[in-house]
Amino acid sequence: MPSVWKLRLSMIGTLAIIIGLSTLVFTLILSLIGVVNILVLGVLVVAFNIGQWLISPYIIDALYRTREIPEDENPKLHQIVEDLSRKSGLKKPRLMLAQIPIPNAFAYGSPIAGNRVAVTSGLLKTLNEGE
Repeated sequence: MPSVWKLRLSMIGTLAIIIGLSTLVFTLILSLIGVVNILVLGVLVVAFNIGQWLISPYIIDALYRTREIPEDENPKLHQIVEDLSRKSGLKKPRLMLAQIPIPNAFAYGSPIAGNRVAVTSGLLKTLNEGE
């Protein structure tokens, strides 16, 4: 099975788990307060998941205390991200820095916040340009 299909299946599985867990939580809360209505449950689950998806970049920024890296601060890193974006056919995301000693990088975003790629200070200290 091609790796793209494995990635898509794992993304669908993750989405199913998230929706399933939020449905379970809302079902428990509604049954405890005495409201067992499938329509109310459906509206709450959909609203919660859409809201979470839209504001999650702001939550990630707050948790990791990220800040945007100006291009003049690290032009090589900006060039690497721009080259990778061009090769992938994607628009260049905003480049963020998380002041965490653990070497890591991750991508996140939403239609409201836009696309972002975050690197940690630990990653910048650990890897050389080729890596």
